[in-house]
Order: sequence, then C-alpha cells, then structure tokens
Amino acid sequence: MMDIKRLRLPFGITTQIVALASLSVLLGVALVIAALMLLFDPPNEQESPAYGVVRVIDITHFVRAAKDANAVEGVLSGARSSGLNAEIVPLAALAQARRGDKDAPWTSQLARRQLAAQRDITVLNGVRYADGPPTQIIVQVDAERALVFDDVPRPSIWPLLLKPTVVVLIIIVFMALLLSIYVARAIIQPLSAVARAAAAFGRSPDEHESLTGRGPREIVQVSEALNEMRARIRNLLDDRTRMLAAISHDLRTPLTRLRLRSERIGQLELRNAMLRDIDQVSRMLDETLDYLRDDSKAEQLSRIELSSLLETICCDFSDVGYVVSYDGPERLVYECRPRALARAVTNVVENAVKHGTSVVVSLAMSVDGAIAIEIADDGPGIPAALQSRALEPFVKLDQARSASGTGFGLGLSIAHEILKKHDGSIALMPNEPMGLRVRLSLPLRAAVPAATAERPAKVA
Repeated sequence: MMDIKRLRLPFGITTQIVALASLSVLLGVALVIAALMLLFDPPNEQESPAYGVVRVIDITHFVRAAKDANAVEGVLSGARSSGLNAEIVPLAALAQARRGDKDAPWTSQLARRQLAAQRDITVLNGVRYADGPPTQIIVQVDAERALVFDDVPRPSIWPLLLKPTVVVLIIIVFMALLLSIYVARAIIQPLSAVARAAAAFGRSPDEHESLTGRGPREIVQVSEALNEMRARIRNLLDDRTRMLAAISHDLRTPLTRLRLRSERIGQLELRNAMLRDIDQVSRMLDETLDYLRDDSKAEQLSRIELSSLLETICCDFSDVGYVVSYDGPERLVYECRPRALARAVTNVVENAVKHGTSVVVSLAMSVDGAIAIEIADDGPGIPAALQSRALEPFVKLDQARSASGTGFGLGLSIAHEILKKHDGSIALMPNEPMGLRVRLSLPLRAAVPAATAERPAKVA
C-alpha cells in the first residue's frame, strides 16, 4: 500500500478557501474594471454640471456684448437649441424666494458656487422669477436685466448606479459559482470518496481499495487514518479466522473421541444422555462458527426462482415431521445469493418449529415494491419489549420462547446479518391470534413476475 505519509501534503481547507476568496476578489476587481472600460460609454461632457456652468458664463458674456434685442434673442435661441433654457428678464420682475435656496438640489448649489467664483459673474441668490423651480439660476447682466436659467445639466444618479450594480452582482454570482464548484470538487468530492470507502468497508471488510492522498490536508489525514484502521481491522479478522479454524479442529477431535467412547457404554439411558449432550455441544459449536464465518462474501449474485427455494425449504422440514407450508406465487424470479438467503430462511423456520406446532412461509410483493418473506408460527411469541434484543448475537431470552431453546441464540442474528448484506431488513411482529411473525424484506432490484420471467434453474 502506498505510504501517504511520504506524500507532500497540500494546503489545508482554511488556507485554500482564504486563497480562493482573495483571488476571487482580485479577479472580481479586474472584471469590474474591464467591464467599465469595455461596456460603458464615457460620460458626455455636455451632460455634466461643469459644462453647464461654462455655457452659462458664455451666454452671459454674449448677451452683454449684444448690441440690440435681436442679437440677444439669437443668443438665447442658440442656448435653448443646445438644451439650456435661458430667458432675459428685468430685475424688477424678480421676487423674493419663499424658502431661499435651501431646497435647491446639490448640483444647482454647486453650479451657483462655481459661477460666484467668477469675477465678472454675479449670481442673484434668494430670488425667483415667476414662481420658478428651486433649480433656477439667476445671473445679473447689467443694472436693469438678469438672465434666468431653469437649471444647468445634472446627471441622473440611477443610471450611474444601476449599471455598475448589475455588473457587480453578476460578477459576485459568477465568483460564488466558481467557489461552489471548487468546494464541490476539491473538498466535497474527497469527503464523498471517504464516505463511500467507509460504507463499502462496513459491508465487506475484504475491500482492498485504498484511499488516495488527494484533496486538502485534513482530508488526506482522514484518508490515512481510515486506511490504517482498515488494515488493523483486516488483521483482526484474519486472526479471528485462524483462531476459529484452530477451535474447530481442536474441539471436534475430542468431541469425536467422546462420541466413540459414549457409544461403548452399556447402560442405554446413560449412553443416550451423553450422546444428546455431545450433539448439543456440536450444534452450539457449529452455530457459533456459522455466525462468525462469512460465507456470503464468496458467493456471487444469481437469478433464482425464489418461490421454488422457499418450497424446497418447507419440504425439507415437512420430510422430518414438522408442519411447515408455503403460501405465495408459483414463480417469482429474484437476484440474490441463494445459499446465504436459504440459510437465513432456514434459521428463522428452524427457530419457529422449535416453539410452534404449525409454521407458514409466505412470499409476496409489498406495496412499496419490496419482496416480503414472512415466517409465521403459533408458538408463545416474543413480548414487544424483548423483540429488539432477539436479533442481538449471543442473547437468549429468559421468557416466552427461550424455555425450550438450545444453542447460543444465533439463528435470528445470522439471518439479520445475511439480510443486511442483501440491503434488506428483518422485523419481528406478533402473529394473530398467537405466535410470532418474522418478516424478511428484500429490495426489489431484480424481481420478475412469473408472466415475464425466463425460467431459471430451480434451487434445491
């Protein structure tokens, strides 16, 4: 396995996010500047307040230099045609403004201050002509006349703010999208790989694929720890397998000698009692080894007639004197591990015939599309408070169905483990009017009704 410790660890998640955020800000500023330069037209100088102030000064000079009324009217007509509304009025026609110049917009106040700074321009403040708007700018021409301008050109604030705001928002969304893609690929994807590897190892400890040391430093450290943990667990499982093999070999030899010696005992009652004890010890040993041994990992998925499999199990129990019947469709093709599934159903049926006189094995497709195998008996049942413990390994219930039981109580635990490896579940529920009903639920991943199924080989 590749030693991840020797790899050069990348930057941490915090460093990468900070670096990406900084680069995003710089790139965003560059994009804003480029957008302003390429997408927006330069401002029109004729729409600026400074240009309006210059025009007011020029018109005032032209009017003062005009020799007659016709020349003055020509100057004013030229001003109106350029968008600057101007009118010459006598000073006597001006009236005191009600609120002074306080309600004038800031562009008009700025234009008045710029005009007042000119040596030969006199701005008349605090007066209005014909109840005009507060944006009026009145400039004295001579001792009798004044020029009244409705306003100087002033830019609209919304067009100036709307376009840059839209551009900035688009850039923010774009950079957020880039950040999301980075987080998804550089952070979430390695985490998802770690989660998938952990889940796969939980289902099959023999999964040998190691996690690569890609991603941020913290994720690399998690991958390294997970790889080391998987190696330690595999070693523990290998040690357990070797220990079980030794136990199986070392215990079966003395049990065989005890059986041979017991068969030579002359007293029939003593001989039968010893043989029964030896058989019970052998069954308990086999049950424990079957629970600890995982044969299903070597068995491949195959398509079988599930109904035929259940009928065969029922016939096997009926042949030795138990009342076990099958209730369900004649044909239902399903993809599973046949030997493991048969072992699970057999364990449940064996548990049922120990405590009941009649057992019914039924097969049906549930409303949610899953396959349901139910084993119902008429025994004493299991109290609801103890049903959750019945699936735990090495747990023998002290009440109800445990009175006549033998072994270590691993039948339901083995069935539970097999169902989990099929992505299924097992549930215990009361049977009416009495007894226990065990439901084995299997996902509908390859179930085919009888009408459309190709006939596979029956499982004996």
